[in-house]
Amino acid sequence: MVSHSGGADVHFARRIDQMHARDRASLIVFVVVLWCTMLFALFIVWPFISVPAIRIILAVFCALVLLFNTAAIVAMLRHYVEDKEFIYGLDLKHLDEMRARRRGGEHHGV
Repeated sequence: MVSHSGGADVHFARRIDQMHARDRASLIVFVVVLWCTMLFALFIVWPFISVPAIRIILAVFCALVLLFNTAAIVAMLRHYVEDKEFIYGLDLKHLDEMRARRRGGEHHGV
C-alpha cells in the first residue's frame, strides 16, 4: 500500500518555504526602502537646518530609528526561520480551508 502523505508533506513544506522566501524578500525590500527614505529626508532637510545642535540631534535620531527598525526586522526574520513550520503552517491550513469553502460554496450557490 502506497501512502500519499509523504508527497503531501513535501508539497506543504515547499509551500512553507515559498511563503517564507516571499516574506523575507519583502522585508529586505522594506528595510532598503526605509533606509533610502530616511537618508533622503535627512539630506534634503540638512541644508535648511542652521543650528548645529539640531543637526546632531536629527542625525542621531535618524540613525537610531534605522538601527532599531533594522534590528527588529532581523530579529523577526530569525524567529520566522526558527518557527516557520508553525507560523506558515497555520496560515496555509487556514488558506486551504477558505479555498475549500469557496469551492464548496460555488457548487451550492453561495
